[in-house]
Amino acid sequence: MSEKREHAEPSAGEGHLSLRADCESCFALCCVVPAFSASVDFAIDKKAGQACPNLRQDFRCGIHTRLRQQGFRGCTVYDCFGAGQKVSQVTFGGQDWRRSPQTAEQMFEVFPIMRDLHELLWYLTEALALRPARPLHGELRLALEQTERLTHDSPGALVELDVAAHRRDVNALLLRASELVRAEVRHKKKDRRGADLIGAKLKGADLRGANLRGAYLIGADLRGADLRMADLIGADFRGADLRGADLTESIFLIQSQLDAAKGDSATRLPPSLTRPAHW
Repeated sequence: MSEKREHAEPSAGEGHLSLRADCESCFALCCVVPAFSASVDFAIDKKAGQACPNLRQDFRCGIHTRLRQQGFRGCTVYDCFGAGQKVSQVTFGGQDWRRSPQTAEQMFEVFPIMRDLHELLWYLTEALALRPARPLHGELRLALEQTERLTHDSPGALVELDVAAHRRDVNALLLRASELVRAEVRHKKKDRRGADLIGAKLKGADLRGANLRGAYLIGADLRGADLRMADLIGADFRGADLRGADLTESIFLIQSQLDAAKGDSATRLPPSLTRPAHW
């Protein structure tokens, strides 16, 4: 039985480089567009489209190095997948919403749409690096090219885009890729898609090849768990304990999921992701 996941060229890490946030090239859209409520993740209430009071005039965060200590943990786990700089520098050609206030309303409307598209680009790029999914590579490349083209549409076209329908189509393709990868694990695989696993005691669990899409793993004990080849797309890892867990060959894991969890030096990660500083 082979449980080693092989990769085709280019690697997921290489393909993901352009989908990483470049805050220097963004007009702090993540600090303005989303709304949030006072909670364990945010110290204050903020309306959608309203600049965070910690945002400086130069579009930098005034408490960036102290976000967790100041009660803004939610900011530290947010990932725009590079959508911020795309909207700022490409879609709106470098016009910022402060100097060109007439762009603000449409720019703020476009940003979450672009973020959804960039997130899909991340997953499609990873799927193309999965050798067991090779029978789908042609369809995956077409979906990648189509999604990339959409990211270059005009602001008006992006606002009119039915991004939910596009996401459904792409997600169906990603699920087929996931099934091919997880078929490499020969033992019976757990299907916990969308399951309520909040606080679950899964220490040392064999979750190889499991379907954990959209599972609620908030505060779950996953110490030493084997999550190789598990599909983790959309799984909620807030406060989950991943100390000593093996995530090296998990699929569709993203950085913000790790940032929201707890781990240590023994947690094994995919090469395309980074060990969070707070671990």
